[in-house]
Amino acid sequence: MNSSPWNTKAEDRAARLARAARALGTRLAGKRVDADAVGTLLEAVLSPGDRVCLEGNNQKQADFLAKALVQVDPQRVHGLHMVQSVLALPEHLDLFENGIASRLDMSFSGPQGARLAKLVSGGRIEIGAIHTYLELFARYFVDLTPKVALVAAQAADAEGNLFTGPNTEDTPAIVEATAFSGGIVIAQVNEWVDGQTTTLPRVDIPAGWVHFVVKAPRPNVIEPLFTRDPAQISEVQVLMAMMAIKGIYAEYGVQRLNHGIGYDTAAIELLLPTYAESLGLKGKIGKHWALNPHPALIPAIEAGWVESVHSFGSELGMEDYIRARSDVFFTGPDGSLRSNRAFCQAAGHYACDLFIGSTLQIDLDGNSSTATLGRIAGFGGAPNMGADARGRRHASPAWLQAGREARAGRGGAAGTPRGQKLVVQMVETFREHMQPAFVDRLDAWTLQEQAGMALPPIMIYGDDVSHILTEEGIANLLLCRSDAEREQAIRGVAGYTAVGLARDRRAVENLRDRGVIRRPQDLGIDPRQATRNLLAARSMRDLVRASGGLYQPPRRFRNW
Repeated sequence: MNSSPWNTKAEDRAARLARAARALGTRLAGKRVDADAVGTLLEAVLSPGDRVCLEGNNQKQADFLAKALVQVDPQRVHGLHMVQSVLALPEHLDLFENGIASRLDMSFSGPQGARLAKLVSGGRIEIGAIHTYLELFARYFVDLTPKVALVAAQAADAEGNLFTGPNTEDTPAIVEATAFSGGIVIAQVNEWVDGQTTTLPRVDIPAGWVHFVVKAPRPNVIEPLFTRDPAQISEVQVLMAMMAIKGIYAEYGVQRLNHGIGYDTAAIELLLPTYAESLGLKGKIGKHWALNPHPALIPAIEAGWVESVHSFGSELGMEDYIRARSDVFFTGPDGSLRSNRAFCQAAGHYACDLFIGSTLQIDLDGNSSTATLGRIAGFGGAPNMGADARGRRHASPAWLQAGREARAGRGGAAGTPRGQKLVVQMVETFREHMQPAFVDRLDAWTLQEQAGMALPPIMIYGDDVSHILTEEGIANLLLCRSDAEREQAIRGVAGYTAVGLARDRRAVENLRDRGVIRRPQDLGIDPRQATRNLLAARSMRDLVRASGGLYQPPRRFRNW
């Protein structure tokens, strides 16, 4: 008979909690910890080599806890294995420079991408893997379960119940994985409620899952990541948005979709009540969204285009608007948004028919990546949003039409009837500083060699991409029947880049005759009509007016 103990995780947690209680003394009241004692708490509950999840999201950051963790004694706490979705703050990498952490599993590095690349090449960080969000969350429940989780919430009560506010984001996935596998959960909050004069609007994380709570000296950082000023949208982007609406959304009857971040997709959102309305598409496209509450979507919501929006996170300044439009957004009894990155990623992967987003580089196979030389940006959710969900079994007209196009004329397994997700890469042929978006070879291959990765960090694989859209036109890769055709279709919309100039002109014209490539004029679009006058809002102030004064943009977006 096996005489091994079966409760070592519980015993370990109890021992750590006891250490913390002894170290904190009177600075611990119930689950409340004095702000100036957080360093002591961390040194008491952490052990060398622990796996730690420090909540770093696209938007919400456990910034106070991050600063405290950087300041622990590396003689006592070192060799930590950090598991977190986003590296957004300098402290997230200071941990490695200070010798506190050594290994990293993550999804996205955003503004820390260049610094991360330097630390990796210098041997200061060992990267386990660069994940998608869903992939990393899934591993929290399998082989990357945190021993200690450091999270952020809006408010807590005396028992330790947490209200996460509109930016719930990653918190539920992190806390549940940690709390139910012998781990310790520490939360920073912006405010206390006393249960009498003030109460929690709702309980997002039960007290039984939380072990320590500290009120931070200042509110946690939240980045308005998805906010785009309509004044920055160019006429080229208006033209591309017109092609997207008429050449893809209308062609497939796309009603359930996800937009990536950027001015390109903001332009589409702002053309729905104007250009798309003129095409008679209201009620036929763009009804259900897996999307943060983009301010650029306000005019379409007000015009009755949008039925529902489920969100990964929130957007600063949208709180009052969301509360007033609870039929559209997922809100609690108090009217505040309930976001959830894990559920929204699942919705984007399985319940949406189209993903449209941008990238930094596309090669001749249609592979795309935001990982370029000297910058390891990671993937975020794009590989889940921008991938054909092969486990999907429910049908919709857009999904079925894309599947028919992809499998027409094919036999055997390749021709078995099934649907396919529409995955659109929408890019201008040249990026900032005249860097070409189309290349013969992705920088991802060089990054693989430099960082010793098992695979090149490709964001979206070419065989998942259904369309590439540039100012030159649309390449429908579903209709290509060979690698040679795919290459020429891509070259055919690559413009004056080296890739575009190397096209076989006769082959490209043959593809255009077949409808594989369609120029604006083939869609009945006159580029001269692609002006900013088509935008339903041309400034942040226009968005405020469209919301009836409910939208309150962050200060950096105000110029009045």
